[in-house]
Amino acid sequence: MMGHVQMASSSERGSEGMFECHFCGLSVPYSYVGQKPPNSRTVVLLEECYVLKDPFTADRDKFLVLGSPCSLCHKLACVGPECSLFYTKRFCLPCVRENLSAFPQEIRQDVEKRHALSKAASRKLDSRT
Repeated sequence: MMGHVQMASSSERGSEGMFECHFCGLSVPYSYVGQKPPNSRTVVLLEECYVLKDPFTADRDKFLVLGSPCSLCHKLACVGPECSLFYTKRFCLPCVRENLSAFPQEIRQDVEKRHALSKAASRKLDSRT
């Protein structure tokens, strides 16, 4: 069973730790939690995010957003399309599906498309075995 990491308190911002997506198990060290990543003076994120300094560049201003807690169930969700979506706030896909009627038509269509793509991908994998 995967552990659930709680959102860091304001005093812990900037402290490092491990981000673990509750849904896919992605486990990555993070370097900051919050809305204003260090060294990026002009960037303000729309949600409290777990971020990592971009390991693919020497530019100190670059960072990767790993994910954030679902605004409904508060489980950590990565930004991967199989795990969550952002619509004014971060929502995990199980909560989106559970509350689908509360979302606009465009979001419902997006969720249906994601579901169809994931079913097609799993059928393709099943046919290889």
